[in-house]
Amino acid sequence: WAPAVDIREEPTQFVLNTDLPGMKASDVEVTLEKGVLTLRGKREIASRDEKNGFRVVERASGSFYRSFALPDTADAKGVKAKFHDGVLTVTVPKQPQATPRRIAIEAD
Repeated sequence: WAPAVDIREEPTQFVLNTDLPGMKASDVEVTLEKGVLTLRGKREIASRDEKNGFRVVERASGSFYRSFALPDTADAKGVKAKFHDGVLTVTVPKQPQATPRRIAIEAD
């Protein structure tokens, strides 16, 4: 299964919100390697035996893996993740914009 992820760009950061109902922060892993942000985890649903009255099962369970390539403007050292009420929020700050500078040309 693949959880829903909303991504928005703000003036100073990128924000990813991921819906992970029924999960805890300890069920999720967030990694950043070579400019790729990866979310992975596993959600277990209670036993689905017929004797427990399950007839239709629509809630997804099992492992998930989502990855996102970060733009060059992302500051990898400042990435933060918070988990609250079943929503994982990852903030990726932007690097300060480099201002162009004039290069002096030396003459012989």
